[in-house]
Amino acid sequence: MKSSAVILPKNLKVLEELGSNIQLARLRRKFSSEQVAERAGIGRKTVYNIEQGSPAVAIGSYLQVLFVLGLEKDLSMVAASDPLGRKLQDAGITTAKRAPKRTGHVKEK
Repeated sequence: MKSSAVILPKNLKVLEELGSNIQLARLRRKFSSEQVAERAGIGRKTVYNIEQGSPAVAIGSYLQVLFVLGLEKDLSMVAASDPLGRKLQDAGITTAKRAPKRTGHVKEK
């Protein structure tokens, strides 16, 4: 059975705001949801779900809609400015790429 990640209420609010912004951009361009869906190669219901900020919609679908609206470059700006990461980098604090291996957990046969 497929398990889904738990989305925190704060993060749901972020997705709802994103969806609202996408809807506003669509309306400013005077595009119908059907036009956006057709141009993005997705269903109208998916466009509706994106505009509602549904976490169940694949990020690729969000990207396709942003592309249709001419806003795909906005997605590349995510995490481009990383003040905390830069401070950690400047301080010389590094993180391992992988978690350390567990020791003392030997399976017996």
